[in-house]
Amino acid sequence: MKQGRTLEEVGRELERQRQARKDFVADTRSLEMVTDKNGTKLSLFLEDEPQCFSVSDLAHQQIASRLQIPLRYYQKMRQEEAPLLDENVNTWFTKLPERRMVRVMDGNVRAFLSDRYRRLDHLELCSAVLPVIQDMKGAEIESCDVTDSHLYLKVINKRLKAEVSVGDVVQAGFVISNSEVGLGSLKVEPLIYRLVCKNGLIVKDYAQKRYHVGRQLDGEESAYELYSDETLAQDDKAFFMKVQDTVRCAVDEAKFMLTVDKMKEAMQIPLEHDPVQSVEILADKFTLNQNERGDVLRQLFMGRDSSRYGLINAVTAASQIAESYERATELERIGGELLALPSPRKLLLDTGTEGNIKNVTPIRRSLSMA
Repeated sequence: MKQGRTLEEVGRELERQRQARKDFVADTRSLEMVTDKNGTKLSLFLEDEPQCFSVSDLAHQQIASRLQIPLRYYQKMRQEEAPLLDENVNTWFTKLPERRMVRVMDGNVRAFLSDRYRRLDHLELCSAVLPVIQDMKGAEIESCDVTDSHLYLKVINKRLKAEVSVGDVVQAGFVISNSEVGLGSLKVEPLIYRLVCKNGLIVKDYAQKRYHVGRQLDGEESAYELYSDETLAQDDKAFFMKVQDTVRCAVDEAKFMLTVDKMKEAMQIPLEHDPVQSVEILADKFTLNQNERGDVLRQLFMGRDSSRYGLINAVTAASQIAESYERATELERIGGELLALPSPRKLLLDTGTEGNIKNVTPIRRSLSMA
């Protein structure tokens, strides 16, 4: 499992972000995009004076999507004909007026969202869930980080463990993730932590999600800064109480054992193709870059396991050397996607008294990643 920052470092960064962030609700007719040699600025015309902010790549993508400008054309204008981009955006801001939430941090527009977007921010989330995690017997935060787009808390419960095979011990856990910029819901997902190599696998099944959808914000001004009010605070308190309940139930022994059983089954599913071709099929389905393909293939050879379980472990091992914490987490989720694939063949099983698989006779079929 890739290590990010310490919990103390994450806490300090979230406190800093609280001071640096601003949120506005604006009629798009009060917005103007202007690009010069120093880059693109988005101006919000408030009652007193305009405020200008630079625009992040993500906010550019969200603006393009909302105005139904094809992203490739938007990027071409941005790179080659900036005045044309400004004219397009400002024209559609005026012709298709609507209220949008503009999220700003450190003088940079980081998100362009619906005015119904519910601000479930990282610091408030941590304040709600960290006491619950501390009260869990055997629970520890194994890894955490805050990126430009997400907060991640990866928790292991050392009291709940099982063997996939002799000496191959895994522990139960969960991942809490949240985005403040519209890139997904607040999630609590099961996590499997493999002790022998310290790999993390995010299980596709049994995830719980809470969406950033709230009531439409009131206000008659064309553009105004958004603050937390007492009504929103009460709504958020009730919401985070539900999140706390979700976290308390995140480690479920029955679901953990079902996942362990799927891992045991994966050990009995041989790769139909040679390692190189198997990794290429995987890479094409999940869009791995060349470095990631090489890392997965290297880990597969080092693991000397040509089963689906071996491929899963190769992917999660490669996540530890991924270029970013964000991408490492995506690879851990890909490992979970592989585990969730249906069996490519029928198994004739002679099950021992303890549920161990013996005398497996496979009926071979082509391994399909579709």
